[in-house]
Amino acid sequence: MPFTRFGRTIRKVGVIGSGNIGPDIALHFSQNLYAYGVPVVVVDIVQAALDAGAKKAESKMAKAAEKKVFKKEAADAIFKNMIFTTDYNLLSDADLVIEAAFESIDVKNKIFSRCEEICPKTAILASNTSHMVPDEIFSQMKYKSRCLALHYFFPAERNIAFEIIPSKETDPALLEYLMKFYEFIGKAPIYVKPRYGFALNPIFEGIFLAAALTVEKGLASIKQADAIAQKVLGMGVGPFTAHNLAGGNPLTQHGLNGMTSAIMPWYRSPKLLDEQVKSGKPWETPPKGETVDYSPETYQAVSDRLLGAYFGMASEIVGSGITNISDLELGVEVGLVMTPPFGLMNRIGIKKSLELVEAYAKENPGFKVDEILKKQAASGQPWKIPVVIREDKGDIAIVKIRRPRVLNALNEDVFEQLRENFLDIQKDPKMKGAILTGFGTRAFVSGADIGMLAAQKSAKEAEEACLKNYSILDLMENLGKPIVCAMNGLAFGGGNEIAMACTARIAQKGQKVFVAQPEPKLGFIPGAGGTQRLPRLIGIEKAWPILRHSNPISSAEAKELGLIQEEVEGDLIEAAIQWVENILSGKVKVPPIPKGPIPIPPKLPEVDIGHLSRKIDELLQKAILEGAKMTLEEGLKLEAKIFGECFFTEDRQIGIDNFLKNGPKVNANFVHR
Repeated sequence: MPFTRFGRTIRKVGVIGSGNIGPDIALHFSQNLYAYGVPVVVVDIVQAALDAGAKKAESKMAKAAEKKVFKKEAADAIFKNMIFTTDYNLLSDADLVIEAAFESIDVKNKIFSRCEEICPKTAILASNTSHMVPDEIFSQMKYKSRCLALHYFFPAERNIAFEIIPSKETDPALLEYLMKFYEFIGKAPIYVKPRYGFALNPIFEGIFLAAALTVEKGLASIKQADAIAQKVLGMGVGPFTAHNLAGGNPLTQHGLNGMTSAIMPWYRSPKLLDEQVKSGKPWETPPKGETVDYSPETYQAVSDRLLGAYFGMASEIVGSGITNISDLELGVEVGLVMTPPFGLMNRIGIKKSLELVEAYAKENPGFKVDEILKKQAASGQPWKIPVVIREDKGDIAIVKIRRPRVLNALNEDVFEQLRENFLDIQKDPKMKGAILTGFGTRAFVSGADIGMLAAQKSAKEAEEACLKNYSILDLMENLGKPIVCAMNGLAFGGGNEIAMACTARIAQKGQKVFVAQPEPKLGFIPGAGGTQRLPRLIGIEKAWPILRHSNPISSAEAKELGLIQEEVEGDLIEAAIQWVENILSGKVKVPPIPKGPIPIPPKLPEVDIGHLSRKIDELLQKAILEGAKMTLEEGLKLEAKIFGECFFTEDRQIGIDNFLKNGPKVNANFVHR
């Protein structure tokens, strides 16, 4: 049962190289493709490397089973799906082969020459590299259109960041396929034009360089620079600690020296790194839990220089044209685990950010102050950071919410960018319809960003936020062009509510946890139309328990209830395009949501609300029942008013505080007041 999707079939995957990263790349493939019966072959010429790679993969899967990430049977099957061998001939029927060997052009040339002899002519051949451009790697290949570079991030089986770097001769259809394929198997791929080091390594290695230079200049110790960088840039670990964990000193030394001519003269391996590579020792970094002391003056000196370097590097990368702000922000956030640079500049202020970069450039010869930063500072406006991405397929616009770190949760930026995108689609005579979807496969939208809700200070503010969001959903509902919601994963809270404002809804088949209105678990009622649109779409009797018990239903149940029109087994976006075309042609008619009052059954089903707040449930019932007697417009205003009234209860704060402290799996101790 091969993996067939997006117009291609994968029967076998090959990974060449069983060193630091190859086994992890292979493990990620096996985790995602073993259920399709797609074996993953790891090839290396050194048996000891294969043995070490197999042991590493087996250990990781044992830990995953222990932590209940996978059931033991699945963990065992994933490992058994991997073949570690010295026999290149096992790649003779591979449809995708990734080389993960040394950063050496000679080694890569030999490997791909062998692949060209053995692998099918239709096989995709890719090089995992952190620096080398694909045109150089594949210069000797006969069929260059199937070749490109990829860049995985440590640890490759868990880190979702992923750069795709095509050569000048890579088939554009192959690039499109791999973007879809890697998103489907759990990565967050970003397309980067070929340049030495690509988009993210110049930041990862550049921040290390900036921190090392503060040490060389006597501004801080290694421990202090590591701790300050972690704090200032929101890093998971400091740059010196990160290099210890990934064993990255030699690679960073090589990379920084290559960036000197490829990017700007400031990049180079500092003496501190040269000496450390020569010694072969790890950096003396603070162990977990140790408090590192430094004076306010030390903090300020290091902080200013790190921020100046960070903002300057990010501006240069986007200014070079190899990527865009949205993709760089995404890659930095999920791949490097840092506070993304352009959002951080917006918070600090663009004028202040430019001052930091200019001061850093004055102190560090060869450091570039890019024109895009100067122009942005002169405009007096913050950076525009897209989190809602639009791609047009003919006369149909595909609008995608992309916030993978929070499962596409809704915040003010998402709502505003939905407004902008749908207004543009409405005004564009070339666009006949639209598709709304989310990034990845786990979630369409996981709900409203809890931070946005926690920041609301009053009932009036909460009510006004609801009314503002209603205007966006009203725009979607009355666009004059069909919008099909392609629900690629779970749709909780606001996710289900924006889906209900679309013309039709379809979902990936077999989602056991799909739709829920979990707001009462957090101590408030739905605030984006859930109490009004759900009863109108499926009837009060069916909506009543879903709204009150807050538990999720499956995609099959959603189909049975009439909440969605179809469960899709194959390509969800292709199915959504077909739905738009069928609606436009009149082949399919989807009844519009009733705008007037709806009937209330004489008796509604009993609902066990368990631990949930009885006070919030009382307000929820009021919104549903009184709203049903009104027009949709009036009912929404009522919902907004009652959403604000939740502010006057103790349980709203209890619910939000519990979620922020303990997450969604721990029940709040409501007091029913």
